[in-house]
Amino acid sequence: MQRILIVEDDNSISELQRDYLELNGYDVTVTDSGSEGLRLALEEDFDLVILDIMLPEMDGFSICRQLRLEKEIPIILLSAKKDDVDKVRGLGLGADDYIVKPFSPNELVARVGAHLRRFERLSGMGGTVRRDEGITVRSLSIYPKERRVLRSGKEIKLANKEFELLYFLASNPNIVFSKDTLLDRIWGIDSPADGATITVHIKRLRDKIQLPGDKPEYIETVWGAGYRFNM
Repeated sequence: MQRILIVEDDNSISELQRDYLELNGYDVTVTDSGSEGLRLALEEDFDLVILDIMLPEMDGFSICRQLRLEKEIPIILLSAKKDDVDKVRGLGLGADDYIVKPFSPNELVARVGAHLRRFERLSGMGGTVRRDEGITVRSLSIYPKERRVLRSGKEIKLANKEFELLYFLASNPNIVFSKDTLLDRIWGIDSPADGATITVHIKRLRDKIQLPGDKPEYIETVWGAGYRFNM
């Protein structure tokens, strides 16, 4: 039975989610504490996490950011805010979906099922393979615990920020991230770095990880939008 963690401080909403998900065969755990939600998500084996953004102690954005550093399970953010800024921020931090309240419980169940199927498919196909020991995409292997990158079995030396940028993009394949999002995620919102910093690091990464004639390119420029990592 697949396990779902709900982190939501509105009991009426969390109980409604629990009821519908349990009726559809999921094992559901609920907490109304942000810090407790992060602890549970990191220490236990859940297949998917549903996060409310506005939480006591620790907000959903912070939980998503920290959880994504450790695990590659689907994350769905819930919010009463309809602003695109919050949606872009959440997806930029690694969330897989963003649902605006109020929402249909049946829609939530459908999205949960879709993300679980997608994750299972990606884990089992020859595209991106995520395991505890790292991420492998074609001839490129990334090992976050050892901070090593191999191309066709040969190690590539990367600077610290180059590694963090590559790992973040590879952990979120096929999603376009703007320069501002990458700066916030890798360098931090208070960093003096700017868009030119991203441009330089992307160029260096391509020079190091891409062999001449490799198609598709690992890191693709989406003109006017940003960059994405191709599976």
